[in-house]
Amino acid sequence: MDEENALELLQRYRRDRRVLLDFILSGSLIKKVVMPPGAVTLDDVDLDQVSVDYVLNCAKRSSLLELSEAIRDYHDHTGLPQMSDTGSVGEFYLTTDPETSGSPPRRTPPPVPVSTVPPVAVSTPTPVFAPSPVVSNLSRSESFDSTQEKELTVDDIDDFEDDDDSAALEGFRSKRTLNDASDLAVKLPSFSTGLTDDDLRETAYEILLACAGATGGLIVPSKEKKKEKRSSLIRKLGRSKTGSVVSQSQSAPGLVGLLETMRVQMEISEVMDIRTRQGLLNALVGKVGKRMDTLLIPLELLCCISRSEFSDKKAFIRWQKRQLKVLEEGLVNHPAVGFGESGRKTNELRILLAKIEESEFLPSSNGELQRTECLRSLREIAIPLAERPARGDLTGEICHWADGYHFNVRLYEKLLLSVFDMLDEGKLTEEVEEILELLKSTWRVLGITETIHHTCYAWILFRQYVITSELGLLLHAIEQLKKIPLMEQRGQHERLNLKSLHSKVEGEHDMSFLQSFLTPIQRWADKQLGDYHLQFNEGPTIMEKIVAVAMITRRLLLEEPETQTMHSLPISDRDQIEIYISSSIKNAFARTLQVVERADVSHEHHLTLLAEELKKLLKKDSGTFMPILSQRHPQATVVSASLVHKLYGHRLKPFVDGAEHLTEDVISVFPEAESLEQFIMALITSSCQEENAEILCKKLNLYEIEEKSGTLVLRWVNSQLGRILGWVERAIQQENWDPISPQQRHASSIVEVYRIVEETVDQFFALKVPMRFTELNCLFRGIDNALQVYANNAVNDLASKEDLTPPVPILTRYKKEVGIKAFVKKELFDARMPEEPTRTNEISVLATSTLCVQLNTLYYAISHLNKLEDSIWERWTSKRSQEKLIKKSLDKSKSFPQKDTFDGSRKAINAAMDRICEYAGTKIIFRDLRVPFIDNLYKPSVSASRMDALIEPLDMELSQLCDIVVEPLRDRIVTSLLQASLDGLLRVILDGGPSRVFFPGDAKLLEEDLDVLKEFFISGGDGLPRGVVENQIARVRHVIKLHGYETRELIEDLKSASGMEMQGGKSKLGADSKTLLRILCHRSDSEASLFLKKQYKIPKSSA
Repeated sequence: MDEENALELLQRYRRDRRVLLDFILSGSLIKKVVMPPGAVTLDDVDLDQVSVDYVLNCAKRSSLLELSEAIRDYHDHTGLPQMSDTGSVGEFYLTTDPETSGSPPRRTPPPVPVSTVPPVAVSTPTPVFAPSPVVSNLSRSESFDSTQEKELTVDDIDDFEDDDDSAALEGFRSKRTLNDASDLAVKLPSFSTGLTDDDLRETAYEILLACAGATGGLIVPSKEKKKEKRSSLIRKLGRSKTGSVVSQSQSAPGLVGLLETMRVQMEISEVMDIRTRQGLLNALVGKVGKRMDTLLIPLELLCCISRSEFSDKKAFIRWQKRQLKVLEEGLVNHPAVGFGESGRKTNELRILLAKIEESEFLPSSNGELQRTECLRSLREIAIPLAERPARGDLTGEICHWADGYHFNVRLYEKLLLSVFDMLDEGKLTEEVEEILELLKSTWRVLGITETIHHTCYAWILFRQYVITSELGLLLHAIEQLKKIPLMEQRGQHERLNLKSLHSKVEGEHDMSFLQSFLTPIQRWADKQLGDYHLQFNEGPTIMEKIVAVAMITRRLLLEEPETQTMHSLPISDRDQIEIYISSSIKNAFARTLQVVERADVSHEHHLTLLAEELKKLLKKDSGTFMPILSQRHPQATVVSASLVHKLYGHRLKPFVDGAEHLTEDVISVFPEAESLEQFIMALITSSCQEENAEILCKKLNLYEIEEKSGTLVLRWVNSQLGRILGWVERAIQQENWDPISPQQRHASSIVEVYRIVEETVDQFFALKVPMRFTELNCLFRGIDNALQVYANNAVNDLASKEDLTPPVPILTRYKKEVGIKAFVKKELFDARMPEEPTRTNEISVLATSTLCVQLNTLYYAISHLNKLEDSIWERWTSKRSQEKLIKKSLDKSKSFPQKDTFDGSRKAINAAMDRICEYAGTKIIFRDLRVPFIDNLYKPSVSASRMDALIEPLDMELSQLCDIVVEPLRDRIVTSLLQASLDGLLRVILDGGPSRVFFPGDAKLLEEDLDVLKEFFISGGDGLPRGVVENQIARVRHVIKLHGYETRELIEDLKSASGMEMQGGKSKLGADSKTLLRILCHRSDSEASLFLKKQYKIPKSSA
């Protein structure tokens, strides 16, 4: 590797050495160079074998240089040690090996006393190192000074000095990163002659001098003044305290100083400047009254500047070739109008140009003669070509020395480039206003109009902005673009002139002047704005200006007839903004997708990550870029958000269509996709009015995540509900109805059921996928159904009330001492025989304690149902609020009363509780207390068997109920016992059988017994509320009151009741006929017995 570096370094040294020697030998440093035998030019000499020391000594002495001696000197001293020549002080040997010690010091060596001994410089060629950038030109010239009488003057080394200045200048230029501006190349034809940018720059300066000479400002500086000037490098680097370039007017005020500034800005050497000034002044000799800017400048310079004014032949040949190319480009290659009869002269002109170029390679006498004759002939042909009418009537041109505008504007471009600071390409020089004013003097020669100037200057500024990224230049460019007049603002001559300016570029259509310059700007701006997410990621300031550039250039280009032909229907600014948004969003989406696909998706699906990144993209888009674009397109945010929605939708749809179950990927992707869609709809809503937002949102091809997710959730819910039902049925089957503990007096099955239900609810809300109320309602209905099943199964084993109640005895009428069976009137009574009293023994009757546990269990179910319901609604509300829904009418939960969701299970549980309470009361009265109550009460008479005997067994049963049943259910179960007690009492006094008879006087005793029963259940205020008890016993009290009426009254009322019932009414006593009939059947009265026999044929009691 070290050997390769050393070889590369050696090759670089040799190349630099050859370049330096070629420069010295071709310039004016050497008085005369004598070629070695066999060599005609320097190209025939191997400069690697020429002694540098020998050449430098000849330059110091201004003596004749014989290259053969220089070559001999090189070979003679090849084996000697390397030396470093110090000029006039002799030489010294290097004590170090340059291969290992590296390059020599960059600083200037200390001064050494001048030796009086003439130096004998003997050295082998040494590598030439680049000088330090801070070394001034003065120090460089001093290094070549000698003690001999002839001094190396500034005049002798002008070319050498200027090149050094340029090299040193690079060290002082700002360290600015320059960008590529190739996309902004102007759409103009290339030069067939091969003119370079340097050729154009030098020709432009010559034109500028000619136009300045027309105002009398062209002065050739004398050599004395020239010596007094600071070197061009010092002037370039001379800065004021503020850092700006020192104005040249300090040393040369007015036009003279401004031209000197232009020379420095355009990097023209002083030698060329003086040569051109002198040539232009000589061209005016003998042309009285002729302005300098009416001359055919390249032709006049060819005629007035000779070979002897150049330091070497090569420089002259290069200069002459440039002038000949300019003539050919200006007069022949790009004509604005046809040549007409002078068309054949163009061929002659080309022949003359070739002969002039050929003359330099002929022997000196023949060559000079041929050149002179060709120049004379060239003048005769070129002047008429230059003065033929073209655009003179439009632009006021005097001489059409450059007929096609392409060449003219390229020259004007080089002039405009002088407005930039040489030390900082992103700044304008201080003299910019003076320079622009000076350039106006070239407008007549170059055919420049105000529109052309503003267009060219805007393009120059914009291109420089692209290169340097300096905002100030962009603002200046926009200002110039705004100055370009629209079609209706241009004068007639201006419109005709611009209409005549066309160019044809390969790969492009025929382009007008404005299209040639503004199309690159527009395309560059379109390209940047077509991916503004990437290009303007740092901030919106630049983007706002680029949008302005794009809109201004677009407006100007749309007025061009060629543009209108290409676009039959010119798009509006809004359409163009939509194109920018569409392009940039697609590019940003593609980049985001690429990043996501390359990311690690082991934890999250790539669609989830993509949705998250797109939301970030939209947030930045809406906060950074949309405020700018919305100024020209009010619905820019809608366009951006809708496109993101569409692009993501294309990626999402296959995933949604393929989702069949709630997998981890589905649970990951669906919430983010829904969140992105809601965010997009929120952006659309915030950017326009509510009515418009609703319309725009409907235009979106919605992802329908809720619908698809809802279907999957419904499947999951249904499977879970099936699991719950299985648990319920299994729990009921295994339930023994034992209390969990003295404190928890409910069965364990309901606890297990609620555990399963709550687990399902937790899992439901743990699903982060979007849901509708439909899924919640399905969950509600499933839980509701499960609890109904539980309640219904809890009472499935209970016998009916009829099974617990003994059969009603057949009605008989009173017979003293005996009871006789009789047939009952067919219309009113069932003639079937009563069932055996042992029927209830065949029924499985649950114990009172079991019934109480069931009751407690159902109460636990209904009380926890409220808590479950509240919890579900609270979590649902929280879930919906977190989703921040924008879409309307999707959530229909508001139309469902929240407390009605478990109505079915509430009704079922309450019905089951009512049935258990009724069953418990009926069981206690008609089964557990049947003997003392149903069978023996009021037997053989009311006075013989009173209610007091039943209070103690009733109290025992009531105590058992209250000990087991939970507090909130006590009144309910006691009320059921009260109702059963009253039913038993009615059974005794209305259907007591043949063995029970009542007298009117027993009513008072019965009333007393009823009050005893009432007070027992009121229990001095500790039992049931008095009002509840009074309401319950009211029906029994009425029947007892009927027992107190005389038989005649009862018979009369029964007769009237039969007719009244047919009409829907009741008797006077307020009783129905069945009640009255039963009272008469139990009345110990012959009148009642006779009436029943006659009217109803009721048999007497059997013996």
